[in-house]
Parts: sequence; C-alpha cells; structure tokens
Amino acid sequence: MNYQTLTLAEKDGIALVTLNRPDKRNAISHELIDEMFAALEELKNGAIRVLLLTGAGNSFCSGMDLEKAIASRTAAENRRDSETMARLFRSIYEFPRPTIAAVNGAAVAGGCGIATLCDFTIASTKAKFGYPEVQIGFVPAIVSSWLVRQIGEKAARELLLTGRVISAEEALRIGLITETVEPARLLERAHELARQLLKNSPASLAATKKLLNSYSRRDLEWQLEAAVEANAAIRTTEDFREGISSFLEKREPKWSAG
Repeated sequence: MNYQTLTLAEKDGIALVTLNRPDKRNAISHELIDEMFAALEELKNGAIRVLLLTGAGNSFCSGMDLEKAIASRTAAENRRDSETMARLFRSIYEFPRPTIAAVNGAAVAGGCGIATLCDFTIASTKAKFGYPEVQIGFVPAIVSSWLVRQIGEKAARELLLTGRVISAEEALRIGLITETVEPARLLERAHELARQLLKNSPASLAATKKLLNSYSRRDLEWQLEAAVEANAAIRTTEDFREGISSFLEKREPKWSAG
C-alpha cells in the first residue's frame, strides 16, 4: 500500500511505522486512522515479529487534528468517530506481536494514548505527555480505562482532571512509560529492545500477550462503550464548540456556566 500519512519499513523481523505529518505535529486525521488500520492489518498478516512506532519531526503525535472542524459533525458522525478511535486504540493494545513506542517529542491527548498503549514506551528525555482535553471542552474518555490500569486511579484522575502535560521524567516515575533515553539514542535503544525480544520464542510471546489481553477484555467491553457515549455526547455541547474555536483562534475560552 502507498501510505500518505505514515511510512512503513521492515527489516530483520522488525517493522518501523512512523507517523508522517510533521507539519501538523503528526496530528490524527481520518486518513491517518485509516492508514494505521491498514498498516496494522498488513503487519499482523506478515512475518514481522516486533512493531516499533515513532513520529516524524519534533513531535510524536499531538492528538486529533482540530483543524478538520470536528465540532461541526453530526451526532451519527460523532458516534462513528468515537467508535473508530476506540477500535484504533484497542488494535494497538491487542496487536499480537510485541509493540514498542519510541516517543521523540510531545505525545498528547490521542497521541499519548497511541504511545502508552504499546507494550513498551521508550521516551526521549525531551518528550512530553498529557491529556489536555478538559482544557478545550473535550473528554479524555476512551483512554481513561487503560490509564487507570497503568498508573492507578488517583494519578489518572489528577492527570485527566487538570489536563496538565508532564515531562518524560515524571511519566517514568508514575509508571506511564518504560524508560527514558537521550534523544540521539532513542531509535537505537528501541531497536536494541526489539532485538532482545527477537531472541524469545515467538509462540511464547504471542501466548503471553493473548493471556495479558484476556485479563482486561471483559471490563474493556463495557468501559469502552461508556467512553464512546461520553466522547460522542460532549461533542454536542457549547463548551466543546467554544473550546475548539478558542484553540484554533488562539484565545482564552469563554465557558458556559456549567
């Protein structure tokens, strides 16, 4: 497939997928989502044994592309968008081979989800992480189920309700990522880990991932359904429309008296 929003390279059993919209800080567009699904399906059916994810330029992924006027979409489109994002996150989380995110810069909102749903998250010391959705009238709904599992409810509440963006050092301390490295060594370290994984039994790795995924599957079903509802519903509110407008117009939002 000829990808437009990402690049895909394979060598020695390792696949490297690079989000490739550097001029938009690798923001998540509908086209990028479609191409991510296609790439994951291609790799799942291929011979690769480890998947690496990274971003082009100075950012890993800045979340949804707010310039695509998602505030003007219909209720049915909002619901479909929410379901699609939930399916994308789940496809990354449940990918049958080990996954490694090499986070080269900011990973926020949906971009933070993509980075931290991988089995391993290696970050540049200059990387940033966070879920600033509440600052633009949105809800960090879909990722919340996984985040509570990763760092605990108290820490998840603090991140999601403040919307603050944290350093790689703090992300490591609270268990959101696996390790940090100097920027120049990021991809080198990711490939070192990938080669270490290649020494393990492919059947054992697949079975272990399948088992780990099974632990959360039942809870994920109803939690993601609730998250999709919350995600779609917030898009109909005045605060969401004001949040998107203020973000694009680079001004302070004027919230309703909620």
